[in-house]
Amino acid sequence: MKHYSEIITIDANVRFGKPCIRGMRITVFDVLGWLASGMTSAEIIQDYPELTDEDIKAALSYAADREHKIRIAS
Repeated sequence: MKHYSEIITIDANVRFGKPCIRGMRITVFDVLGWLASGMTSAEIIQDYPELTDEDIKAALSYAADREHKIRIAS
């Protein structure tokens, strides 16, 4: 699998700079929301055939890495 940085893009002109899948208007947040609502990767790809299983895994990797980097101020 490619590193998520090869798939997740951030462009101020696309979705207000939110992390997106390969420059499309589908954000990491969108993918995470679909997964959280119970959709499977196959169902997401069926609804959005421009996405791949690798795109979905990249969104999860991006979110996991971002969560790992968050620091809590005390």
